[in-house]
Amino acid sequence: MTLDLAALGALSQTWLWQAFVVFLRVGAIVALAPAFGEESVPPRVKLMVSIGFALMVLPGVTATIGDPPATFLARLGFGAAEVVAGLMFGLLIRVFVLVLQMAGAIAAQAASISQLFGGSAGAEPQPAIGHLLVAGGLALAAMAGLHVQLMAYLLYGYALVPPGHLPDAGVALEIGLAGIARGFGLAFSLAAPFVGAALLYNLVLGVINRAMPQLMVTFVGAPALTLGGLLVLMLAAPAMLAIWGEALARFLAAPFAGL
Repeated sequence: MTLDLAALGALSQTWLWQAFVVFLRVGAIVALAPAFGEESVPPRVKLMVSIGFALMVLPGVTATIGDPPATFLARLGFGAAEVVAGLMFGLLIRVFVLVLQMAGAIAAQAASISQLFGGSAGAEPQPAIGHLLVAGGLALAAMAGLHVQLMAYLLYGYALVPPGHLPDAGVALEIGLAGIARGFGLAFSLAAPFVGAALLYNLVLGVINRAMPQLMVTFVGAPALTLGGLLVLMLAAPAMLAIWGEALARFLAAPFAGL
């Protein structure tokens, strides 16, 4: 009986270690994930979401974790490596939220309403257009099954960076640069209708100013620019969010296809 209890105790210690290690990486990713990691989400909710994801990921990665290391320093290094890997993978998907914020800032600047701030899912206020795009994008991603896509992303991460190993510097640099380039390109693509409308407005304003120098075209055209920006937002916002949602889904489905 005593031997059975000792064996059960050793087995439970291994399980607790594996669950804790998985929680470290998953918690770091969830803290930066779209929708789940927003600053408006209470910490208790984030904690429960992280525990839920960790319990779902745990059965698929227990074979790669193994028994806990013998020394405390080895366990500390193992856990630190998991946190670093989780932060790296979390930042890669956090870029997609920053894409909506950048696109909203560019659109607001082009429409001359960047001084109009709205609410924000984060701590810092942002232009009303950016807040609208972020809120709509997060809602669209949640309705499209973000939790299922995030589960697959978590498992892909373990395939790229095994438990207890720090991410390879070359691989981290490659995927980081690719993610930043993809984010900037997507942000400017989403804001392209507003930039194009602002360019057309300035060209027309220049022609009118040349034809009628005495007319204060800036004061006359400013309300038209704002109204035009709002009309472009009404027409382009559904397509912008659809393009963003497809890009996020493609990344979560095959985040490291080129590696």
